Amino acid sequence: MATIIEMPKLSDTMSVGTLVKWHKVVGDAVANGDTLAEIETDKATMELENFDDGVLLKIFVSEGSEAPIGSPLAVIGEEGEEIPEVSAPPSDQPAENSQEGGEDSQDEPTPETTPASSQDDAGISAPPSPSPTTTKSDGERIIASPLAKKIASEKNIDLSKVTGTGPSGRIVKRDLVDYDESQSSSISQEDVARSSAFSGKPGRIEEKSVPLSKMRSVIAQRLTESKSSIPHFYLQKEINALPLKSARFRINQRLAEHNDEPSKISINDLILFACADAIKWFPGINTSWNENEIKFHGSVNLSFGVAVDDGLVTPVIKNADSLNLESLSIEAKTLIAKARSKKLMPDEMTGSTFTVTNLGMFGIDFFSGIINPPNAAILSVGASIPKPVVDQTGAIVAGETLMLGLSCDHRLIDGAVAAGFLKLLAENLENPASLLV
Repeated sequence: MATIIEMPKLSDTMSVGTLVKWHKVVGDAVANGDTLAEIETDKATMELENFDDGVLLKIFVSEGSEAPIGSPLAVIGEEGEEIPEVSAPPSDQPAENSQEGGEDSQDEPTPETTPASSQDDAGISAPPSPSPTTTKSDGERIIASPLAKKIASEKNIDLSKVTGTGPSGRIVKRDLVDYDESQSSSISQEDVARSSAFSGKPGRIEEKSVPLSKMRSVIAQRLTESKSSIPHFYLQKEINALPLKSARFRINQRLAEHNDEPSKISINDLILFACADAIKWFPGINTSWNENEIKFHGSVNLSFGVAVDDGLVTPVIKNADSLNLESLSIEAKTLIAKARSKKLMPDEMTGSTFTVTNLGMFGIDFFSGIINPPNAAILSVGASIPKPVVDQTGAIVAGETLMLGLSCDHRLIDGAVAAGFLKLLAENLENPASLLV
């Protein structure tokens, strides 16, 4: 019996999802556990997993199109099986079914109107999807599929110069691919040499507009709300980074001696571990602002930033205060791998009580983070910088320092509490052995 694959609810605030990419095409054999597609939600781009063995019989929603939760995306069944009738997906774009995995429709008419923007249940307005039609300078209408419009927008291609090979001259994906390749092949060697004159490889800068993704839209809204509604104040402290680096080296050396496949501890793991310990002594850091009360959380749930395409996700290490260093490190690495492979589940990105953001690996000396609601504070971590320092005898010696920044919600945290927390955190990081007792 054929199975209808529906748009899943992948986050608490999700009402619609965008079908970013199909990994299978019509006619492909699929098995339980296969990735069918990538879906963009208001929080991240996530993979759509298949749970039935069979053949992909039909695709209802094309790449680049939106579909509400519960609407049909595709059908999986036995080869030759009759495809069940379903109502057309009420998305911003017409459903498109093709042998190219839903990339471009070859047999369905294209609407000539552009719908208004949609709004999800978090109050976030998504930009209207590009209209599949446009006009030439003489007023003649150009017909193009939604995916073709999306590709044209991203690559800054003038559709009036592209010849369509679809029904009634409709421009489809392959037409833009062919056009882009023909344009690339027409660039002279002189042009390439000129573009390469001031760099090791050809660079390119161009003026264009690209659609606003749901993730970027949500990031913009939440950070704007945080910065405008939360009274931030900032503290910073420079610490001696050499004891921390030395401790990391010795810990990893010991792990390698006692484990066949040791999990290496990172500087960020040590900072997360030290944060979980310091918060126990300053519970005011681990609070949230509610309308009529201040909520003190019973566990430390640490979130940390992981850069992904088109944004940033913040997986959460739950109950970090109850984990030893190695367990915390393993959990962090597991979450990072899931984030980069688009396998993070919604509950793995919610429930944080404190956030750590680290740009040290990018060579940034210092920065101040914006608080991630409903957290009361966020710690920013800069790079370890070689510089002269004064040792315990008063002599100037070669050393390394690292800058910590703490952004706090002044409604919840007073300056003295924030200073006490940052002082204890710095002491723990400069004397890592203290974390073991």
